Amino acid sequence: MTPLETRNRLLGEKLIKNLKRRNMDAYYCPTASEAVAKVMELIADGSSVTWGGSMTVRDMGIPQALKERGTLNVLDRDVVEGAEEKQMMYLRAFTADVYLSSANALSEDGVIVNIDGNGNRVAAITWGPKKVIFIIGLNKVAPTVETAIARARSIASPINAQRFDISIPCRIDGVCHNCNSPESICSYIHLLRNSRTQGRHVVVLVGENLGY
Repeated sequence: MTPLETRNRLLGEKLIKNLKRRNMDAYYCPTASEAVAKVMELIADGSSVTWGGSMTVRDMGIPQALKERGTLNVLDRDVVEGAEEKQMMYLRAFTADVYLSSANALSEDGVIVNIDGNGNRVAAITWGPKKVIFIIGLNKVAPTVETAIARARSIASPINAQRFDISIPCRIDGVCHNCNSPESICSYIHLLRNSRTQGRHVVVLVGENLGY
């Protein structure tokens, strides 16, 4: 085991302890492939499944793996077109058995930070789907809640802004301006500090750099 692998294992153990203290289930997987296997293990046959706007979920190939399994009702938000169809899919997500997401940041004491432009993702994380599974690379871990929010604002958001055809300052120069643009992708800041229902929020930590 390399020094980095040892450090990641130790950090993963610490995070699992702190997440469980917050009434969440948590697991550590050293690699992305192991994380995909764990996610599949956590989803029961016959479940309806969808996901938020997570590049981690997509880059890991999870949507395709869900479809290829053949025993799930996959609500694929990536194939709908037009504002009305997207809105209907966002609403259907609230009825899903499983909602998959990543996070913009995670504090060492177990608070999950997400920032949204539309709010559909953080809304589903908060209420609706029976289970929410987070897949979070250890590159997103920050020492405190404050630094986790700062990471989400100054690192994740300017990178994510490049994915969209929008006119906001961070898309122009890559730096957060704390803007109030109508197109801001930082309209809703969500802190998941406790899970009200045991087992509803599950975190799969990954010892690799994933997403932004």
